[in-house]
Amino acid sequence: MEEPDATRQRNGPAAGARMHGLFTDADTGRLAVALTLSDSRLTVQRTGCASPPEHLDLRDCLGSRAHRGEREERGARLCVYLYAHRRRWMASGPARQRDERRFRLALGTDEGDEDASLREAERWARAINTARRPERKHETERTSELDDTLNRSDLITHASAGNLKRDAVDIQRRMRSRCGVLFSEIRRPRGVMVLVNPQSGRGQAVALYNGHIQRMLTEADIPHELFITERQNHARDLVRSADLTQWDALVILSGDGLLFEVVNGLMDRQDWERAIQTPLGILPGGSGNALAASVHHYTRAPPVCGEDLLTSCGFLLCKGVVSKLDLISIHLSSGARLFSFLSLAWGFVADVDIESEQFRQIGALRFILGTLLRLASLRVYQGKLAFLPAENECGSDPGSFSPADSRLPDHLLAPLEQPVPQDWTLVEEREFVLVLAMFQSHLSEDLLAAPAARADDGLIHLFYVTEGISRTMLLRLFRAMQSGTHLDCGCAHLVYRRVRALRLEPLSAAGIVTVDGERVEYGPVQAQVHRGAARLISA
Repeated sequence: MEEPDATRQRNGPAAGARMHGLFTDADTGRLAVALTLSDSRLTVQRTGCASPPEHLDLRDCLGSRAHRGEREERGARLCVYLYAHRRRWMASGPARQRDERRFRLALGTDEGDEDASLREAERWARAINTARRPERKHETERTSELDDTLNRSDLITHASAGNLKRDAVDIQRRMRSRCGVLFSEIRRPRGVMVLVNPQSGRGQAVALYNGHIQRMLTEADIPHELFITERQNHARDLVRSADLTQWDALVILSGDGLLFEVVNGLMDRQDWERAIQTPLGILPGGSGNALAASVHHYTRAPPVCGEDLLTSCGFLLCKGVVSKLDLISIHLSSGARLFSFLSLAWGFVADVDIESEQFRQIGALRFILGTLLRLASLRVYQGKLAFLPAENECGSDPGSFSPADSRLPDHLLAPLEQPVPQDWTLVEEREFVLVLAMFQSHLSEDLLAAPAARADDGLIHLFYVTEGISRTMLLRLFRAMQSGTHLDCGCAHLVYRRVRALRLEPLSAAGIVTVDGERVEYGPVQAQVHRGAARLISA
């Protein structure tokens, strides 16, 4: 049977509308409601009522579904799931709140009309789901990068086998109109792999999935399968051997450590170049949740935390816009090579992160407690630091480092046992309180460490604090970091540089180095950014 044209009005035309129809209140079945669907909103007008119409922004719509009425109820139901920004009592700012709208459609009284009612409700649901596509982004984005994405066989083969040519052309048309890929628009009956670490944070990740994420994925009609990790590096092993052709995306509900495992598991594969293009989604379920906070920050929405941050990231996940994500190649003194997406830390920040693990049961408060304890006995570390300023990259002498490792060759680096290239900036040997290299905006849910950072800016945002800073000033810096204003404090001991590569050489006998919040071997370390090497489900 031919699909009805969504632009034809069954219950009477409405100017500029895609669809127009009469429904009743789903709960009482008595109050008549007129629905009008346009390209950007669903208008609800209660008939026989002087109140103004209500306009529901489809950018806030997660999905729409139709089903038969309950029990002896006549007609079909149309459900629309919205997550609009609303201000709550005692809340610091607006946050996305779930709003389910239910309407009843009854075309007749016999069994045949019951089926027709369901078909009409399904037609509305399909039209709403089509109209709720993410808004277009900046038209100035170059389309050549999209052409490269579209020409990759892994995207083209995602189209339905029976309609390969038609679907591929349709995907091209729609993707050219945006600067991101929509994994939810690639037509195939696949879903997402959801990885949950039940031990992360305060051990509530599974409850967060059951209470929030499962429902949101269902409302958005996204098939998914849950995988609960059982040990450290379990996620790394899973994605290293998984058949990635079964999944549209890999979604992590945990802290940043589980995504660190997933990224390195993908890069461990023989087909790493294709595997790392698998879209990655992050849902906050840990203590720090830095990447999740960064993803929310990139939407330019007011800051949120806790379950409000989970709802925001869940909403973005279900919208399914895929953007580029920088990967940072990190070399350790043992010769090991890691891939990072978040941060590299030595000194105060790394100490607090690792030493506060003993307070994991109090969640994000562990960082506050750890900060206060470390301030009480402030340490300094002797070391050397060198970096390639972002403005010097064009003149850098390529080194084609790591010839034995073909994964993202580090052309800006020299081997650790050799001097850095001549166009690098050297920081004289001295005592540091901390060295922090940020690759995203947030260090944790409530610490906006690099306000100017973006997921694919191709930059390392390097901060370091030198010896001589007072405890009072250091505490002031971290308090200012909550709003991202720490660079305005006028602290002479704080230095910020935008770089493409760096080398850190600790000279103190003991200390802690972390990558993405995970402790790594202590010793010399260097890093280089690889712009847009991975994919992130983001704004």
